Amino acid sequence: MSTTTSHTPSESEGHPEGTADPGGRPARLIQNEVTTEIPVHLLFRDDPDPVNPVKVPLKPAVVTRRQGAGEQPCARRPAPVRGRPLPEVDPELTERPARVLPGAAGVLAGVSGVTGCVATSWWAGLLPPLAVEALRLPSYAGAGFGPAQWAAYTGAGMLGAFGFGGLARGRTGRAWVLGLFGRYRGTVRRTGLLWVNPLLPRRRVDVRLRHWRSEAMPAADPDGMALRVVVLVVWRVRDTARALLGIEDHETYLRECVEAALARVPVEPAGGKRGGVTAAGDALTRLVAAETAPVGVEVFSVQPVRVEYAPEVAAAMHRRRIARLDARQRASMLSSVVDSVEDTVTRLTVRGLVELDDYERKVLVRDLTVAFCSGRGEPS
Repeated sequence: MSTTTSHTPSESEGHPEGTADPGGRPARLIQNEVTTEIPVHLLFRDDPDPVNPVKVPLKPAVVTRRQGAGEQPCARRPAPVRGRPLPEVDPELTERPARVLPGAAGVLAGVSGVTGCVATSWWAGLLPPLAVEALRLPSYAGAGFGPAQWAAYTGAGMLGAFGFGGLARGRTGRAWVLGLFGRYRGTVRRTGLLWVNPLLPRRRVDVRLRHWRSEAMPAADPDGMALRVVVLVVWRVRDTARALLGIEDHETYLRECVEAALARVPVEPAGGKRGGVTAAGDALTRLVAAETAPVGVEVFSVQPVRVEYAPEVAAAMHRRRIARLDARQRASMLSSVVDSVEDTVTRLTVRGLVELDDYERKVLVRDLTVAFCSGRGEPS
């Protein structure tokens, strides 16, 4: 039966700070320290009470500094600064088909305009006699150009100009981006003879699958060594409105995105242990495709086709590569020599051809190793 002595505030009121309690308890060193006693039987309980279980909500512990203890609050680590996301292109700037007519409508309008001009000239009496006879028109003296003739002539001329001036030939893999007073009016991807409003300015864009072989661009390998990399980019224009109107020059933007991706993705030369140019090409493709998608450019592949070390480190890396190959060859040759010596000694002893003690075995192993190494080291 154990007895627990509790400490009450009345017992410590008469003792000044820094002195010991008559009961043997040490004095409090911190003025505002608060001591809470826990019954002994609660410290050694293994199983919870099945009748009246006590549920204690778990809350994250908040550590604060104690007053008068001289402790300073821990400074919170600032959150890492991430790069700002790419700006969004105008959501209303999305490719949509423009309103065009078949080429037959333009031809019909043009022929009608020319016919109207000829008829107006005959009405005014300005048509030459040879043309009258060729067209089998009745002779008519005419009264010259009056207001009615001028109006008819102007209308027929405008109709012919609009009819023939709007004719265009759509080609496979090419498209026109139309605009009016600075506003996007649509894209024409149709092929064949078409009639497009001649008042709408046109900008031709190539929408075929294209490839671009870059010049040598700076890059780095996983160890930070400077490289010169030539990449092959396969791409095409997916959204003509965003590619031509949402950005100044989509080809220049693609080139700069590839340069920026090479600065962030390490490129390992062929034969590396981290995937080589294949892994680097996959990472470059994902990165460049994500950056060019908002401007209407679709990237299918960004693959390094030539990886070379920069001129300032090329000589040192060449010597390191030669030394690595030499060490690898030496290790493989030594492994093969050891296997050959072991096989030879094992066969001689197992078949009973020789009986060797430890000293003779060591001598035989040494002689065989020297013989095999000298034989493998001779140039073929």
